[in-house]
Amino acid sequence: MRTGLAIIAAMLLAGCASSVINEARSGQPDRIFNSTKEAAKVAECVQFSWQDEAVFGVDASGYLEREKEQIVVSTRGAEFFADIAAGGEGTVVKYYAKTKGPLAQHRMAALATCL
Repeated sequence: MRTGLAIIAAMLLAGCASSVINEARSGQPDRIFNSTKEAAKVAECVQFSWQDEAVFGVDASGYLEREKEQIVVSTRGAEFFADIAAGGEGTVVKYYAKTKGPLAQHRMAALATCL
């Protein structure tokens, strides 16, 4: 019973995050980066860096989801996320921040170290 409830709760949260992500994608990304590294390597690095509790404390979260043509790395509630896809001779990373401020800058800086 508990397992079933946990699965349902996770699915509901994923649905909420998806709608937040789709809404943000209707606008422009906060920043676009390019990298010569493989998309999968960049995505794994971003996920790992966003999970660093020494930097983000209780806000440390990073979830990786593979979509058809890209990889999405997001935080809890999709407050911050990055679309990472192969493009040109490397990888294109589109960074979105639902809220602006110091935390958004820290997330973007952590992402930039992975390029």
